[in-house]
Amino acid sequence: MSRRVVVALLGPVTWTPPGIEPARWRTALAEDVVDLLATLNEVETAVAVAARDRWLADAVVWPGTPVYEVPEPTPNAVFAALAAAGPEAGYDQVAVVAADAPDVPGLTLGKLLRPLTTRPVAVAPVEGGGTGLLGVAARLPVPAWLPALDLDTTAPAEVRRAAPSPGDVAVTAGWRRMRGPADLAALDPAVEGWEATRALLSGRPV
Repeated sequence: MSRRVVVALLGPVTWTPPGIEPARWRTALAEDVVDLLATLNEVETAVAVAARDRWLADAVVWPGTPVYEVPEPTPNAVFAALAAAGPEAGYDQVAVVAADAPDVPGLTLGKLLRPLTTRPVAVAPVEGGGTGLLGVAARLPVPAWLPALDLDTTAPAEVRRAAPSPGDVAVTAGWRRMRGPADLAALDPAVEGWEATRALLSGRPV
């Protein structure tokens, strides 16, 4: 069986709801994503963060969760960090996901990894407005043709254009990220999960 890891990339947050302190918002989002990863079956979990934001990783990780410090918060930097870890990491497949999707279903993340049985790369787009990716998954070592990726700006079509064949890149189910009022409004209070974000929003001034 392939050894797989899902890494929450604790990158910067581009939008914060009015009335909430940005660091608290960023922490709540990251905590919910990390908590979700801990519930996934048949995968290991980790966190990646720029050295300047190590405080955030320390605030949200579970005991024993690996934390990779990367020079920049990009999927490529995460792939490089795993490669540098050598045999002690020993992963066959890796998925890197944005840490501002607090209500993303675990099934959606599972679908990001599933195509790697037959394809070298898979990407999950962002639903709703704006560009970017929810996450990217790849077999290790990653293909040499994989371009520089930015979860905030890269489109699935860009990754497919870089591949030797468009079919080398699977586009899987997407999900929203909290990057504006419309994304916030789409949070469903009836859905379980996203407890830290829910608690923070409940105390927000109206």
